[in-house]
Amino acid sequence: MTRPTPAPERLSQGEFIALIAMLFATIALSIDAMLPALPEIAQTLTPDAPNRAQLVLTSFVFGMGLGTLVAGPLSDAFGRKPVILFGSALYCVAALACYFASSLELLLVARVVQGIGSAGPRTVSMALMRDLFQGREMARIMSFAMMVFTMVPALAPLMGQGVIALSDWQTIFLVYIVFAAITMVWLGLRQPETLPPPARRPLSVRALVAATRELFSHRVVLISILCQSLTLGALFSMLSSIQGIFDLRFDRADQFPLWFGVIAVLSAFGSILNAKVVVKVGMRRMVTASYAAVLALTLLHLALVATGLMPETLAFAAFVAWGVAMFGMMGLTIGNLNALAMEPVGHIAGLAASVISAIATVASVLLAIPVGQAFDGTALPLLAGVSVFIAASLLLMRRA
Repeated sequence: MTRPTPAPERLSQGEFIALIAMLFATIALSIDAMLPALPEIAQTLTPDAPNRAQLVLTSFVFGMGLGTLVAGPLSDAFGRKPVILFGSALYCVAALACYFASSLELLLVARVVQGIGSAGPRTVSMALMRDLFQGREMARIMSFAMMVFTMVPALAPLMGQGVIALSDWQTIFLVYIVFAAITMVWLGLRQPETLPPPARRPLSVRALVAATRELFSHRVVLISILCQSLTLGALFSMLSSIQGIFDLRFDRADQFPLWFGVIAVLSAFGSILNAKVVVKVGMRRMVTASYAAVLALTLLHLALVATGLMPETLAFAAFVAWGVAMFGMMGLTIGNLNALAMEPVGHIAGLAASVISAIATVASVLLAIPVGQAFDGTALPLLAGVSVFIAASLLLMRRA
């Protein structure tokens, strides 16, 4: 008789949420702390084409998308903890290479590798969570983790600006190494493995192909991937352009880290609201309502800016309010979309998390790069691109 697989041990819910938030925060820190450094990176490495400095952000995200293709299947075969720890170690080595990079090209290559390493903590933590929770309860736990995670985007630009003031922009990469080391020690010492050996799936091309086919047979998975691609495309478009908008449009470059922190903290309302009501309302309704509200606000903002009817005295406040809504939408959509997609595929959670994250991440970068490179000193290209992405997401959710 086959002995039943023992249930994985658990940390207290509070410590588990904090740990997951720290693993997620690796990504936010790796992107947001670089925002204040973009003008100096442009001046140092690409003075003739300053918009190319934005590629320091999207190259990292692109690498993360590539890494997620293998991180999940490896975690299904070897367990969650070893893959997270290996990915974190690769992340640290690549961060050190970024510190010593002497050209934009070398920096971008190192950032891609750093992104590949970050796929361990980012993607496998999703599978780890699915090992312990599912459905609306998983969405609830993720909402709490996102509330903690929100503090990192709030503080990361301030941290980046502080590091630059004390040293130089390259030193930010040393901070990444310290942060990753802390999470590695915490995970290694405190979090039990959630995928016991009897539940692991050996690496096999045939098994991976079969599991991928099963994954794409679920309509909800396909819609979730498309919506995540478009939603993250809107987010990365905003991150690529927001520092330039504060600088060139509003002449507030020095205040950018502070205002970005204000936006991030205020946008936590999205995760708080989601955690409180998603179990009662359901994930689909939360996502659809969020898209509809943000699309209406974005189209109004775009119309006022494009026609010149936006009062100059209100322009900055309106942009900050729109930014809060955009970041708040992330807390109301991404976690729910992931929970929807993972609900029917818990038995292949690692591969599912990999494929879903990889496609959504790479596609979002391909969507965001043209919007970021179209930056002309105003918010118009960003508002137009986001309007298209969110409108398409809303249409998809209405077909779900």
